[in-house]
Amino acid sequence: MQTFKSSREVILGAIRSKLPNQQVEHPGIPVFQRIDSPLKPEFEQHLQQAGGIAHDVRTVAEVEATLMTLHPGAKVVCSAVPEIAGTRRVEKVHDPHELADVDVGVVRAQFGIAETGAIWLTQEDLVVNALAVLSQHLIVLLDPEQIVPDMHEAYRRVRLDETAFGCFMMGPSATADVEATLVHGAQGARSLNIFFLPLA
Repeated sequence: MQTFKSSREVILGAIRSKLPNQQVEHPGIPVFQRIDSPLKPEFEQHLQQAGGIAHDVRTVAEVEATLMTLHPGAKVVCSAVPEIAGTRRVEKVHDPHELADVDVGVVRAQFGIAETGAIWLTQEDLVVNALAVLSQHLIVLLDPEQIVPDMHEAYRRVRLDETAFGCFMMGPSATADVEATLVHGAQGARSLNIFFLPLA
C-alpha cells in the first residue's frame, strides 16, 4: 500500500535535511554609536512629548513641598519609597482594591530612557503592581545619573530573571481611540511627574 506524505511533511523534511550539524549561536546585538550629548535634557524633552513633566529637586523637603503644590487636595498619598512617608505605606496594602482611593502614588524608578522619556518599574519598586495604574496621579523619583541613552541599553539593564513583573512606563495614561480625541487617565494615572532626586 502506497503512503502519501503531506506537503507539510515534505517541506519540514527538506528543512531538517539542510540544518547544520553544529549549533549556531544567536546573533549579537551591536552597540550603536550615539552623539555624545547630555541625556537628561533629551529625556525631559521626550517625557514632555508623552505628557509627563520633569522637576529638579534637591532635597526630600523640596519633594514634599512640590508634591503638595501639584496636588493640594490630595487626601491619600500612597508611598513606596522610604524618602516620602505619605498617608499610607504601600507595604501595608494586602489587597490591590485598597488602592482604589489613592490620589497620589509615589514610587522610584530604577532608570529612565533618554530616547523615549520612559522609565522602568518592577514589582520590587511598586510593591503592589496596581499602585502604578490605580493612583490618580503618579510621582516618580529618578536619579538623573540613572538615565540610559536608548532601548538597546535599557534591555541590557532589564533583569526579568530577578523579578516577577516589570514594565516601561512613558507618560500618563492616554488614549485617542474615540473620535481621535486625546484623553488622559482613561486606563491609569492622569498625570506623571518625574522628580530628579539622586539616591541618598
